Amino acid sequence: MTEPASPHPVSNIPGGSFPLGGTPTARIGYGMSRIALMAETAENRASAVALLRTARELGVTHFDTAQFYGDDRANQLLRESFAGVRDDIVIATKVGVKLVSGAPVPLEAAQKPGELRVAVEENLRTLGTDRVDIVNLRRMDFTPGLVAEGSQIVSFEDQLAEMVSLRDEGKILSIGLSHVTIEQLRTALPLGVACVQNMYSLVRRDDEPLLSLCEKHGIAWVPYFPLGGGFGTLPKVADERIVADVAERLGATPSQVGLAWQLAHSPNTMVIPGTSSIDHLNENVEAGAVQLDAGSIAELDALAQPA
Repeated sequence: MTEPASPHPVSNIPGGSFPLGGTPTARIGYGMSRIALMAETAENRASAVALLRTARELGVTHFDTAQFYGDDRANQLLRESFAGVRDDIVIATKVGVKLVSGAPVPLEAAQKPGELRVAVEENLRTLGTDRVDIVNLRRMDFTPGLVAEGSQIVSFEDQLAEMVSLRDEGKILSIGLSHVTIEQLRTALPLGVACVQNMYSLVRRDDEPLLSLCEKHGIAWVPYFPLGGGFGTLPKVADERIVADVAERLGATPSQVGLAWQLAHSPNTMVIPGTSSIDHLNENVEAGAVQLDAGSIAELDALAQPA
């Protein structure tokens, strides 16, 4: 990264810390997708940079991005925000999907090993860095979400081999997996896995066995849609009456309860809520201080819904 940024002292660790790619990292991170969509104008872009720097001041050091978030804007924002403190943050991106402008669903599979390499190179370019801390290999084998078809149905082992080559070259420091099965994680374990990103929330816990395997091997569990509501059809944590009741008792918000439950449920869980609002940013960070009592946890645990 080449553009200057004023260093800001980090005074706390939201949610405590867990090793992410070998680096002790705050368990409450930041997802870049929403802010990338907001930062289309020069004014909004300046506000986005200010918000990202505020996130770091609040102790957030894990930033989850993707080349296709806002058509490169997410990576550009990280470059502008943290050029002077690159070694103090952990950047995780993802490959296996690419942007297709103008399509009803503006994404398509890019699963071939050569496409994974191109995606890593593009991330390095737009981030303005010589390495990405973590690259998550996003598989497309099952719904919800897009499913690979035709020539995009690619061997998982071939993909892993390319990822290992990129790691050996120093372009990525650690390998992550996203939208994978427990069998795929078992296949990848001997190669070293830093984190797993699967859909998981208080009200959607199909991947509990996968989470347990991650915990057993000290792998960070980074759920996407941690508050539900993904794909426009999934249940939302904040809509549950029990969540609202627990939040009222604790003087918290329903979203904070949903995030606090994730952190309490397993020590290797790291959450990456995104926002374009400073108030919402503070709310997310403060979720790390919400203490759930045993009774509240029991009530919340009973909420799991079937797939």
